[in-house]
Amino acid sequence: MDVRQPIHSDHAKQLDTAGLRKEFLIDDMFQAGQIQLTYSHIDRIIVGGAVPTSHSLALEAGKEIGAEFFLERRELGVINIGEPGLVIVDGETFEIGSREALYVGQGAKDVKFENVVADKPARFYINSAPAHMTYPTRKITREDAAPETLGSTENCNVRTIYKYLHPTVLPTCQLLMGMTELAPGSLWNTMPCHTHERRMEVYLYFDITADNVVFHYMGEPQETRHLVVRNEQAVISPSWSIHSGVGTSAYTFIWGMVGENQTFHDMDGVDMSELK
Repeated sequence: MDVRQPIHSDHAKQLDTAGLRKEFLIDDMFQAGQIQLTYSHIDRIIVGGAVPTSHSLALEAGKEIGAEFFLERRELGVINIGEPGLVIVDGETFEIGSREALYVGQGAKDVKFENVVADKPARFYINSAPAHMTYPTRKITREDAAPETLGSTENCNVRTIYKYLHPTVLPTCQLLMGMTELAPGSLWNTMPCHTHERRMEVYLYFDITADNVVFHYMGEPQETRHLVVRNEQAVISPSWSIHSGVGTSAYTFIWGMVGENQTFHDMDGVDMSELK
């Protein structure tokens, strides 16, 4: 498990491109036959990918979380961005199709990932947060998710937000997850941008072809920086940082939030005149 330390905004100002990528970009989480996890000390979120092949992959606790089993004191969100796959939770099997999700509550002892068809691998994206209460494990389909369409063609940011792990859909302790799909011809995911001191956020970008990229903007509103992001790469966003991106073509991203509340629209808006 890769461990990332929290970074102060004053420290981030001094980092060059390589330094920013080392601290905030996760670029290798989907490896065939493996579970790759990154532990961030920012709100103690764990982010990763599981790509089963011919054998199942078990989610195991390590020294980093100091628990007997992974979900002893944690909850888990999984969204599949690959072929249909299976998540087995304490002996109960859930078939998770493409762009479907699974919430696993605190206390589940045995979590495994498998494929439905051996040579058509699922690609499970994982977010996990500390939890203080157990809620039921539940599958969330696209039809279950709460959609919200925002933006305009004039601003190149028409997008539909699908809320999967959200209070309007199901109860969780603190983890929120969802997927945002940009309409054809739209490039911006969030602009005007915002911060939210109450929680951190992670973006996983995908549906990006090899000849396209996303420019992800981060940093304090008056000290912005950018990261060049490619397909199936994620960015860790501290609470002090904006998190906004523009692509060279349309794309999709999964957002996950951990922190003080679960109010999706609790944001500190940044006026365009304030950006530097």
